[in-house]
Amino acid sequence: MSENKIYEGRGVSSTKQEIHDAIEGVDQGLFPGAFCKILPDHLTGDPASCLLMHADGAGTKSSLAYIYWKETGDLNVFKGIAQDSLVMNLDDLACVGAVDNLVLSNTIGRNKFNIPGEVVKAVIDGYEEVIAALQQEGITIHSCGGETADVGDLVRTLIVDSTMSACLKRDQVIDLGKLTAGKVIIGFASYGQAKWEKEYNAGMGSNGLTAARHDGFSKTYAEKYPESYSPEIPTELVYCGKRKLDEPLEGTPLTWGQAVLSPTRTYSPLIKQMLERFQPQIHGLIHCSGGGQTKCLKFGRNIHYIKDNLLPIPPLFAGIQKDHDLSLKEMFPVFNMGHRLEAFVEPQVAEQIIQLSKDCGIEAQVIGRLEESPSGNQLTIEHQGELLHWS
Repeated sequence: MSENKIYEGRGVSSTKQEIHDAIEGVDQGLFPGAFCKILPDHLTGDPASCLLMHADGAGTKSSLAYIYWKETGDLNVFKGIAQDSLVMNLDDLACVGAVDNLVLSNTIGRNKFNIPGEVVKAVIDGYEEVIAALQQEGITIHSCGGETADVGDLVRTLIVDSTMSACLKRDQVIDLGKLTAGKVIIGFASYGQAKWEKEYNAGMGSNGLTAARHDGFSKTYAEKYPESYSPEIPTELVYCGKRKLDEPLEGTPLTWGQAVLSPTRTYSPLIKQMLERFQPQIHGLIHCSGGGQTKCLKFGRNIHYIKDNLLPIPPLFAGIQKDHDLSLKEMFPVFNMGHRLEAFVEPQVAEQIIQLSKDCGIEAQVIGRLEESPSGNQLTIEHQGELLHWS
């Protein structure tokens, strides 16, 4: 069975086609081609300003954090979940140019039978710690609290979501709808240790967690923690991996559990510096979250995205691929596979941006280019001797 069919069998989708079908025809805002929906500034009425509001969360990563906490007693794992939820909003907004003076609210839904108050406190403390750390990097986030709901009839363990808003001058918006051929693509590593991170990051992010959990870890966890997954999932697709949480991940200083739970890296301090120095030459930013390396297909018109010089696949994704003998064609639409941010820039500024990224501790390189495609958007990936195509 292919990874896409397995993913669907677990009740999730990397393409979210049903969601896209549901919102077809809904107003797409001032900049229909932008990475996030952008509205007129209804709060102030300023015609030069626009308003952004974005909602996202840590997804099923919180379910693995629950198991890790039960196995180790380490509440700090939930601070990472707060970071996941915050960054999934922050970095999406950064992709349209909103990198400062943001407003944050959160929604925590828990099953009180499984999630005590000390876990909720760890999540809330995690939000505050991430906000304080980002302040040191020049990113100001104003927290206005949120809602914690006891919804045990709906949630088996814990779900952590956030909403973030910002105002932005319309002439500062990065609009992927205007993307054209002739640009180069810079990929920014999802793994390693950025200067604002406390430890090595395996690069997981907050997408593909249903696959990573069940393909990565052993049936032992299904037997011990049946509350960590949906009973509707076919038994053969539940925790069908080989790994234990405390098993070392070769090539990293982390265990498998720590690696998959690596808090989602924020690129916002780097993006802010990039925009301050090079905004006229930056024509698009994509946060490679849902859809992984194929997410770019949703943006621009008649663009052929060619990625033929990707960063190395980091140990975590290589391990998942090897354990289940998955093809790159199956892996790329689910996982970021080594870079979770890409920028489409004028060729003459590429090396300066790459050096700026490396100064921040993030590996980066030109991974490809944009060419014209008269028959709609296309993506070609050439990696490890394979030539793959999507349209």
